[in-house]
Amino acid sequence: MKTTIKEAKQYLNQEVTIGAWLTNKRSSGKIAFLQLRDGTGFMQGVVAKAEVAEEIFKLAKELTQESSIYITGVISEDDRSDIGYEMQVKSIAVISEAHDYPITPKDHGTEFLMDHRHLWLRSKKQHAVMKIRNEIIRATYEFFNDNGFTKIDPPILTASAPEGTSELFHTKYFDEDAFLSQSGQLYMEAAAMAHGRVFSFGPTFRAEKSKTRRHLIEFWMIEPEMAFCEHAQSLEVQEQYVTHVIQSVLTNCKLELNVLERDTSKLEKVTTPFPRITYDDAVVFLKEQGFDDIEWGEDFGSPHETAIANHYDLPVFITNYPTKIKPFYMQPNPENENTVLCADLIAPEGYGEIIGGSERINDLDLLEQRINEYGLDAESYSYYLDLRRYGSVPHSGFGLGLERTVAWLSGVDHVRETAPFPRLLNRLYP
Repeated sequence: MKTTIKEAKQYLNQEVTIGAWLTNKRSSGKIAFLQLRDGTGFMQGVVAKAEVAEEIFKLAKELTQESSIYITGVISEDDRSDIGYEMQVKSIAVISEAHDYPITPKDHGTEFLMDHRHLWLRSKKQHAVMKIRNEIIRATYEFFNDNGFTKIDPPILTASAPEGTSELFHTKYFDEDAFLSQSGQLYMEAAAMAHGRVFSFGPTFRAEKSKTRRHLIEFWMIEPEMAFCEHAQSLEVQEQYVTHVIQSVLTNCKLELNVLERDTSKLEKVTTPFPRITYDDAVVFLKEQGFDDIEWGEDFGSPHETAIANHYDLPVFITNYPTKIKPFYMQPNPENENTVLCADLIAPEGYGEIIGGSERINDLDLLEQRINEYGLDAESYSYYLDLRRYGSVPHSGFGLGLERTVAWLSGVDHVRETAPFPRLLNRLYP
């Protein structure tokens, strides 16, 4: 019977064959322990000299790291194993023998590992991070499909910039200028006017020369947009979505979280509603905490966000930022004309902003005024203005950064480990 490591538990006390790679091994005089992986999981194979042919035991001791094999044996219970079972090996057939595998069972520098990212992905911890990423994606589709959203795919090549052009990658589109998208939001607003509740999930690009542990040049965004939806209702959707994703990861990725040694108590206590603090109150709080450098009207940096999130030790909404530091499309706050109806969701434990959202301006005259104030080309936004000309309604939306969310839930220090092949400043390989 041919099976996988993940499905092998269905065959306790039965003989099966698994295609696998050897990640590591150790042996004594009469027994060899083979650490195996097959993409679905990791498992130990035990080769007892007295139980196999002489050539099989010799082969087991000579196998090299990352050689591919077909391995046959009986699945047996093992309480010491993370997965609860192992294989009592009967035979081994080599598919391809590997030599001088560069990532050995020792410490390697980050740059070395990033140069070998195509191989580093095979390691147990990197495998766990990608499984958690996959679960977040699965739970995302589940949440939005179950809540009446239609998935719409915005273009990656755009003629205009949602938030200005200073951090965009420019390219030529035949005889026109074009940009790699930094957000699908404006197109999602158009889609929301057709479908009511929509979401997108795709790559976005920022030509920002940042080297922090929170930044990637290419990253994936989940961007829902909702017609007939005001800011307060949007915040509730964000809370429901984030808690759904957390619960899905806690339920379906227990093994991966354990491999990563993630303190899940931090995640288990996340419930709705999330704490909320206005930008005004956040400035006061930060000054009380000794951040004398922050002044009203300035954007918050990582230390400021971390201090606020640490105070609550939960995801926290910072609401109603000053108009001048936010994009042109945000709806004014009726209680303070110098601020807008927006919120950033800050993850605890130093992971920073994972969601940015707002209610959008629905008044044509005001939107035209803002486009002019921000020095944008009105012609490039003609289609966007049409949304206010033909049946404008209150509408809101937000964007969640996938890689930062993966970093937070998996507990890894840097977003470079949360993308399969991360694009960083000065790194375009592999």
